[in-house]
Amino acid sequence: MAREEGHTFREQLHIFGPALLLTLLGFLAAYQFVDPAPPDHIRMATGQKEGAYHLFAQRYQEILAREGIRLELINTAGSVENIRLLEKGEVDIAFVQGGLAGLSSDDTLRSLGSFYYEPLWLFLRKELEITQLTGLEQRRIAVGPEGSGTRVLALQLLNDNALTEANVQLLSHGGRQAADALLQGAVDAAFFVASSHSPVVRALLDSDSIHLMNFQRADAYTRLHRYLSRVILPEGIVNLRRNLPTQRTQLLTATANIVSHHDLHPALVDLLIYAGGDIHGEGGWFEERGEFPTPDYADFPLSEEARQFHKRGPSFLQRYLPFWAATQLDRLKVMLLPLIALLFPLIKIMPPLYRWRMRARIYPWYRDMLAIDRRRHQSRSEIDQSLADLGDIEREVSKISVPLSFAEELYDLRLHISMVRERLEKRRNGGQP
Repeated sequence: MAREEGHTFREQLHIFGPALLLTLLGFLAAYQFVDPAPPDHIRMATGQKEGAYHLFAQRYQEILAREGIRLELINTAGSVENIRLLEKGEVDIAFVQGGLAGLSSDDTLRSLGSFYYEPLWLFLRKELEITQLTGLEQRRIAVGPEGSGTRVLALQLLNDNALTEANVQLLSHGGRQAADALLQGAVDAAFFVASSHSPVVRALLDSDSIHLMNFQRADAYTRLHRYLSRVILPEGIVNLRRNLPTQRTQLLTATANIVSHHDLHPALVDLLIYAGGDIHGEGGWFEERGEFPTPDYADFPLSEEARQFHKRGPSFLQRYLPFWAATQLDRLKVMLLPLIALLFPLIKIMPPLYRWRMRARIYPWYRDMLAIDRRRHQSRSEIDQSLADLGDIEREVSKISVPLSFAEELYDLRLHISMVRERLEKRRNGGQP
């Protein structure tokens, strides 16, 4: 019995083996077109350690670490330096302030979208009653260090009001240094482009010796610079007990973008935007719930993968599977092509081929048996020869091995051989066939 089963298995392997080999070759050919796996280590340019870029980047770092990807954070002076690092290929992604795309000569940089509002905060010493930027003439102003987006935007707005180094004193203080200088009276005003989550901004908003300028002409600036928007800081939102700020305050805002090289792995694009939804999607002082991340406001060209993600959201696999599993299945979806193109037709073809192969062992003997049965037997010797030929057929048929599913047809053949023998023996004995 074991020998019979082994023989049947070899027969099946002989028939189905070429089909399986052909399918395997199709898979191997399709594998050449599978995207490589995403890298497990990427570098991100952030900003100063006390800034919102760095704080948010740490949250991205935590989320990516859970998915097995190490995000290395590179502290910089700000957005301008981040763009330079991207152009040199020293980082893979970076936070970049909106409105700075014109500073880049690299047309391969792509935006993943805008992730939150970055208001422009202009803090003044308490005693300065200034309502317009023109009131800063002859004042000491901290505009941010070289390489920061704050400096670029501050100088642009000052220039709009004809304020230059000829009539104001520009200082390259930024971040905590600028805040300390303002609190100590070393500067009269300081510009910051930062999220409301920035510890420096929160500290200055809470100070009794500093006040925040209300951009009364915000609409004019947004018409002059389309990357800027107007947002409202509600009265009392900082501290309701102390009613800070004491009035409804208009601010100008850019947006924080994540910018990457054009060849950033598509799975990482999806993961970063998905993580951005967790981090920024709840909204804040200026953002509505679900407003960010968004493809709007991006001045760098939007990457195609980001465009698709913003349009359709996370894929079915990304919603219900861990990142690594969803990525692997998504990468291997091209392997379905040989499955569809080869395996399904083979499944349809191989069973009939197998049945034909098994029956081909049985049916040819019917041809020989019918030839014997139809002979014109004129003498006893001719009948004896036919019986001998029929015996040869019966011996050969006894050697045939078929699976149990074809045993009935084999036994039918043996029964028909017996019927023909009985007819011949009747003829030889003088009876009617």
